[in-house]
Amino acid sequence: MLIRRAPTALAAVAALVLTGAAAEVGTAPLRVVSINLCTDQLAMTLAAPGQLVSVSSLAQDPRTSLMADRAAAFPANHGRAEEIYLLRPDLVLASSFTTPATLSMLRRLGVPVATFEPETSLDGVTRSILQMGQALGREAEAHDMAARFRGDLAALRAQGGAGPLAATWAANGYMTGTETLSADVLRAAGFDLVAERLGMRFGASIPLESLLMTDPDAVVTGPPDGAPARADDVVRHPALARSRAARIEVDDREWICGLPQVLAAARDLKNAREGLERGSGRLPPDAAAKGPIP
Repeated sequence: MLIRRAPTALAAVAALVLTGAAAEVGTAPLRVVSINLCTDQLAMTLAAPGQLVSVSSLAQDPRTSLMADRAAAFPANHGRAEEIYLLRPDLVLASSFTTPATLSMLRRLGVPVATFEPETSLDGVTRSILQMGQALGREAEAHDMAARFRGDLAALRAQGGAGPLAATWAANGYMTGTETLSADVLRAAGFDLVAERLGMRFGASIPLESLLMTDPDAVVTGPPDGAPARADDVVRHPALARSRAARIEVDDREWICGLPQVLAAARDLKNAREGLERGSGRLPPDAAAKGPIP
């Protein structure tokens, strides 16, 4: 049995190698599988009907994905090389942080893989859009989307400028640094950054005292989770509640990926900034923030 099946397996690998070669010279792939949350959503935005045949299970989870409803229409995968191979893809979309063993196995099987870097700036979002358009053979659609994004971003930044001091704040006292997408979203919305004053380029956990000593105007957190956890105690700490900082809630899924939709979070933050500037350091009830920390 093993001897009879071997030619079939080899033929399948050879077919994938040929498909990969065709993809490299510019032929649009017909069966695309995405195994990363961010490539899932960007591919759903740009792919032609029927071109995308599977997305990761994370894309279907409304706690992590902005496009969970749309992702439910696709078969889900769990990023394992064996299941991906059986889907017969002629292109796999992945992150540069996808498990190296998975990417290596797929490439050894002759499956073409396009990897995308996580975005750390709003200007970089256009790069991801154009890269996805090239990978999918949808260059014209990608150029149109990138042009709209650049225009909307320019309009948003024109209304910004130096403003209230803000910090992101999460479980275990984690704060994102200046070279992150969330920081760039805050800058585009017109906030100054606590991370800038602390010299933090990347994310790190810092003591609550360090945050309070910067006397921020706003603290940006995620919405409260259903189950309490000790790691979240610092987010609800009484000392922070007694500070003058307003609380602004941004769901992580709104700015974890470099998608065109990230500008919606930037606009909400801009509205929150304007509320702070109109008031006395607290947001009005109709602003984008959910109110002061209780």
